Amino acid sequence: MKKIGLFYGSSTGATSEIAQKIAKKLNCEGNVFDVASANPEDVQGFDVLILGSSTWGLGDLQDDWEGFLPKLASQNLSGKKIALFGCGDSACYSDTFCSALGTIKKELEGKGCEFIGAYDPSGYSYEASDAEEGGKLIGLCIDEANESDMTDERIDTWVAEVQKHLD
Repeated sequence: MKKIGLFYGSSTGATSEIAQKIAKKLNCEGNVFDVASANPEDVQGFDVLILGSSTWGLGDLQDDWEGFLPKLASQNLSGKKIALFGCGDSACYSDTFCSALGTIKKELEGKGCEFIGAYDPSGYSYEASDAEEGGKLIGLCIDEANESDMTDERIDTWVAEVQKHLD
């Protein structure tokens, strides 16, 4: 079984709560790191990285990711699988919903890692997002402000997709 490390940034606690739910489903509760206090070198102990960020303003990364992401990008990520998740507001920020995930992916592309966990955006209500490529979401997108009733089902669907790549 591949060793999973989950790294997240959270300002209001929503992304932290989602991170804990995902960690429980993937049996990696002991390997959860808040990027506010994590060392980028911590990623070296894992085969799979689950990376989570909320989206702020006009598609911006969560504050703690601003300093962590460039340091993460300087790490050797060759052979690692990366899955992305995040929180956003599809009603108030319909044109940048969960766009922070796109920022993370762009920064880490070309570093020898493989992105996993893309899935169908059916059932979501947003206009545009940097978290969408080729008609699929590049990771799990959660809207706790407007669609919290769908959170658990979305986590389950996404975790099942990620698990296909863990053997």
